[in-house]
Amino acid sequence: MTNTVLLNSIDHKDVRVVTSFGEQYGDNVWYTATFPLEFRSIQAHYPIFFQKDPNTGGFYPVAMTGFQESENLFLEGDKWNAGYVPLMIKRQPFFIGKQDKIEEGKTTEHRVIHIDLDSPRISDSNGQELFVEFGASSPFLTEMADMLETIHHGMETNQAFVQSLLKYDLIESFTLDIELNDGSQHNMIGFYTIQEDNLRTLDKDALAELHQAGFLESAYMMLASQSNLRNLIDLKNKRNGL
Repeated sequence: MTNTVLLNSIDHKDVRVVTSFGEQYGDNVWYTATFPLEFRSIQAHYPIFFQKDPNTGGFYPVAMTGFQESENLFLEGDKWNAGYVPLMIKRQPFFIGKQDKIEEGKTTEHRVIHIDLDSPRISDSNGQELFVEFGASSPFLTEMADMLETIHHGMETNQAFVQSLLKYDLIESFTLDIELNDGSQHNMIGFYTIQEDNLRTLDKDALAELHQAGFLESAYMMLASQSNLRNLIDLKNKRNGL
């Protein structure tokens, strides 16, 4: 359950946010949503695939951190063992929301910050303060606001990215069979990837269209990221003591 409210410097002046990692903070996830604007950082550490929203049927990219529910192979105690932490993990317990404001007689929509007061990261004694003297935003909160803005714009590009790939039949389902050092096998189903043969045979107009939108590079970064599956398997074997 969540208790998401609009953040303000009066009601939440003493709220602090714990920035450590751990299962107790909900970091034991086996994948997390990402977006093309983040691919350059994500692809250096995590495999990127697509998942399908069961409610809408829409595709969205995810960075994999494990092979099964509640498994994060980069999480060791209170440490995240990778050079980059996905933004959808780092932004917890904040969310971006919208609020209507009347300016000069006109109603305009503004993005605002919400916070989940039921998050285990919330504290009144430990962690990063959100507000400083006279109710000003702390440097930490300012950083979080910038991060949420990046996520907002990044998520907006996802739909256009996916639609461009679907236009040229560049998304396909796949099943990944993984064998560990102990001989056990795991089947990874329900994920989607780039259809390489179709990508390779696109005509110059299609390539130009994807390149101009920045999506051609994103598609190739997705493919390149999948070499990280080997590292993920190695982490799994290490965790199993193999």
